[in-house]
Amino acid sequence: QNSMVLSAAIFITLIGLIIYLHFVKVDQESLLVIGSLGIQVTSSYASGKESTTFIEMGQVKDVVINEAIHMQKVIYYLCILLQDPGDPQGVSEVVPLFQSSKPRLDCLIEVYKSCQEILEQRKT
Repeated sequence: QNSMVLSAAIFITLIGLIIYLHFVKVDQESLLVIGSLGIQVTSSYASGKESTTFIEMGQVKDVVINEAIHMQKVIYYLCILLQDPGDPQGVSEVVPLFQSSKPRLDCLIEVYKSCQEILEQRKT
C-alpha cells in the first residue's frame, strides 16, 4: 500500500517536472528585427521546444522601454506598440518582450537603440 502511494507520488512529480520544463521554463529569448519585414520573437524552452511570434512591420507603431512596480521594485521591460488599424495615432496592443529573462536596464537600452535605428531607417 505505502509503496504504491510512493510510486504514484514520484510519477506525478516526474510528470509535473516534464510539463514545467516543456511549457514554463524559458531557457533563452531572442529578438530579430528586419526593417522591411517585421519583428520575430523566439522563446526557447529548457526541453528544446521553441515558440516563435512574428509581427509584421506595418503593425509596429514603436518600440519603447516601459516600467512597472512589482514587489517594491521598479522593473523595466521592452515593449512593442502595435498600431490601431482604425486610428493611426492610437495603439491597439502592447506586446512585452523578454518576460522570462528580465534583462537589466543597460541591456534593454542597447536593444532599444538598435530597434530605433531600424525603425528610423524604415521611415525614411
